[in-house]
Amino acid sequence: MRIDRIKLIAEMARRNVTSIRLAEMSGVSRVTVSALRCGKTCTPETANKIARALGVDVTEILEEVKQ
Repeated sequence: MRIDRIKLIAEMARRNVTSIRLAEMSGVSRVTVSALRCGKTCTPETANKIARALGVDVTEILEEVKQ
């Protein structure tokens, strides 16, 4: 599963949340948040934690599948 890095960064900026704060809010490591900001993949559980911490539905931050 891949979180769209642009959507993630935009949502973090909209909410004025740093990577460290997002890690604290979501319960994932700062390294994981940094990796997601760089476009790395994650588990569905991690994506859900990040979305919940940002107050959005996970579908709003997921990368769109190109066909």
